[in-house]
Amino acid sequence: MHHRIPAAWPTMMLLLAACGAGTTISGTDSPVAVGGSPSPSIASSEPSASATPLPTVEPSGEAGFACDLPVHGSGTAARANITDVRVGTHDGYDRIVFQFRGGIPEFDIASATPPFTADPSGQPITISGSAFLSITLHGGTKQTETGGSSYSGPRNFAVDFPTLVNLAEGGDFEAVSTWYAGLSDASCLRVSTLTAPDRLVIDLQR
Repeated sequence: MHHRIPAAWPTMMLLLAACGAGTTISGTDSPVAVGGSPSPSIASSEPSASATPLPTVEPSGEAGFACDLPVHGSGTAARANITDVRVGTHDGYDRIVFQFRGGIPEFDIASATPPFTADPSGQPITISGSAFLSITLHGGTKQTETGGSSYSGPRNFAVDFPTLVNLAEGGDFEAVSTWYAGLSDASCLRVSTLTAPDRLVIDLQR
C-alpha cells in the first residue's frame, strides 16, 4: 500500500541500535549496538539484476514513517568516504543503505523532478519510476584525499521492489555525492543513522 505525501511535514527520526531481519542485495547490512563489534561485510559486486539476496538486520524500535520533505541531517563528520551502497526489501518497507568510513556526512533528502543530469558533466540520466527522491551527501564521497576511490560497487541499482525501483548515482564532485531514487509511487520515509560501521539508512514505506 503506497502512502502519498501530505502537505505538512513532521521532523525526521534518527535511530541508533539494531536487531531484526530481512533481505538485501549487493552486500550485507549488520548494524550492532554502539560499542559492539561489527559483523563482517561482503563487498558489493558489479550491478546485476540477479544479485543473490543476503540477510540483513534492521534498527530496533517502533519509530514511525514521516511524510515530510525535505529531510536534513547534520551528520557527524565534515568529510566521510562511501565504502558501500546497498538496497533491500523488507516486510512493509524497502531500504537504501549508505555505508561510510570516517563518520556520517551532512545529508539532505528531497523530492525531485526529471529531467536529471550528471554532476559535473551535465549528461542526461534516466531514472525509472513515477516519483523521485534526491539524496545529497555533503562531504560524503567515494573520492579519497589521496586520489583513489573508496567505493567500486554498483552505481545504478535497477530493482523490482514494491516501492523502490531504481537507485543511481547522479554525481560525485568536490566531495558532494548525489544519488537519485526512483519510486513506484510517493512514499513516506524513516531515516536512521547507525554506527560500527557508520551508515545512513533510508526506509521507504510501502
